Amino acid sequence: MKKAIKIIVILLALAFIAIQFVRPDRANPPEDQAQTIEASMNVPEDVRIILGRSCADCHSNRTVYPWYSNVSPFSWFLADHIRDGRRELNISEWNTYEKRKKIRKLDEICQQVEDGEMPLPSYLWIHWDAKLKPGEAQTLCNWANAERDRLEATP
Repeated sequence: MKKAIKIIVILLALAFIAIQFVRPDRANPPEDQAQTIEASMNVPEDVRIILGRSCADCHSNRTVYPWYSNVSPFSWFLADHIRDGRRELNISEWNTYEKRKKIRKLDEICQQVEDGEMPLPSYLWIHWDAKLKPGEAQTLCNWANAERDRLEATP
């Protein structure tokens, strides 16, 4: 029995070492400043800070990869999560969106921060500084609603 456990532990350790050689791409796509949310929206400093601290790692091309992004299989999960986040909303590519999509995304930003869906609770386990402080969800909602109204009023 002890020999079998020892063999299993050794095999698991070897497998863990082997998977370290299978790494996802961690390069951020280039960011065109003319396409960012800041280029076409009125983004006050307080909102810019919240977006940078709580949203940009998954929803922009400015991801700052944490130490654990070097460890497989965590790196695989993280790469997939960032890919999904960018696909859902990418503030670095905001100006590539049509007006209707921008309006919908602004509504979703407000709803998801109000409901506590964003930032993701699993992200906050390690990135506790990304947690929205009291009043920040309302700040984001007020901004998103004002920008949505502005977009709706433009032809």
